[in-house]
Amino acid sequence: MVDSIILNLPNFVIAILVFIVFIIIAKYTGKLVDRIFQKTTAQRSVRIIIVKVTKVSVILLGFFIALGILNLDKVLTSVLGAAGVIGLAIGLALQGTLNNTFSGVILSFLPRIQIGDWVETNDFSGRVTDIDLRSVVLQTADQNQVIIPNSKIVDTPFKNFSRTHRGRISLSCGVGYESNLEEVQQLTENVIQNTFEQNIGEEIEFYYQEFGDSSINFIVRFWTNVRDQKDVLKATHLAILAIKRTFNEHDINIPFPIRTLDFGKNKFRSETIQINQDSKQT
Repeated sequence: MVDSIILNLPNFVIAILVFIVFIIIAKYTGKLVDRIFQKTTAQRSVRIIIVKVTKVSVILLGFFIALGILNLDKVLTSVLGAAGVIGLAIGLALQGTLNNTFSGVILSFLPRIQIGDWVETNDFSGRVTDIDLRSVVLQTADQNQVIIPNSKIVDTPFKNFSRTHRGRISLSCGVGYESNLEEVQQLTENVIQNTFEQNIGEEIEFYYQEFGDSSINFIVRFWTNVRDQKDVLKATHLAILAIKRTFNEHDINIPFPIRTLDFGKNKFRSETIQINQDSKQT
């Protein structure tokens, strides 16, 4: 046994040196991969995981090469077989987790959703505060955090307010039947134009929609700077104030539903029926 150890000592030393060299290679390979991914849109958390996986892969390659140098082919085959079985078992047991992990990698490279964006998805809306390999974290307007699995984001449509600087606001209103409809349209378009500057290629759209129960209803659409839900609320607020002020100045009525209840007295007709019955005495 001692002779066998002495004969294999050079291979053992070479195997150790090879393994150390691969550890050094893994270190610098990780740094290189990190620099490459820093130039992309990948999130920091995902970038760190990818660097770690790269290092482990290089070290495992050096380990298998070292086993080959030591002529431990059977051990290498057994290790690979065991790794395959373990990997299959883990994959079956963690299907949902792995789905979220791969979805997280996909999201990290999507320019359509980034940290800091305001999005609406899965019946939630908020600002993206973190994207990792498991979930996306949203901070809602009421300062609560919503954690959504990555697979839900990938498989479900989402609206991103922050990817465009301009957005269209729609506002519905109604005027009384006695109103001059042409004047209403002109005043509404003018006040929106004075409140919100429209860029080239943008226009204010005004359409009457229906004859309502107490008003003729219309919708006006215009463009403004919109990056999140707060901007939408602010623009709607300013538009309502401006339209109401202008309508008041020109005596244009914005009616509200009125219901008249008539409580009339019920009139009853009464009739007296007299029945005469002859009685016979015997």
